[in-house]
Amino acid sequence: MLHYQIDPANSAPAYRQLMAQVQYYVASGAVKAGERLPSIRELARALRVNPSTIVKAYGELEHAGVIERRQGSGVFVRAGAKTPSKRERVRTLRERARSLVVEARQMGAERELVLDLLAEEWDALDARGARTGDGDGVES
Repeated sequence: MLHYQIDPANSAPAYRQLMAQVQYYVASGAVKAGERLPSIRELARALRVNPSTIVKAYGELEHAGVIERRQGSGVFVRAGAKTPSKRERVRTLRERARSLVVEARQMGAERELVLDLLAEEWDALDARGARTGDGDGVES
């Protein structure tokens, strides 16, 4: 199961954050062609956002060739889905890292504390993946 999240502190709109996560999961192989994504209702409830936010993200992803809607069946990753380039993935990670660093500095946190927390979270996700047997280290 994949873990989607919306960060209210992130300057990117919620639908863009969701799009980036779906594109990342497709690019990384965590979600494969033909795999079903959560329904609009499920995802809106889980993320505590208006369903129109999910509709917009899914619409943009469909237009970009990443997903396809199947009438009565749901939303699926498209075969041959276009995935973000390494450059785009680095840009997304850099934006998120920058947001974390800015927030940490505003709180007066030390660099080592932030790096230690990142390592702990990384390890915790790895441990959860090992426990669930899915190996991807993410959850929904």
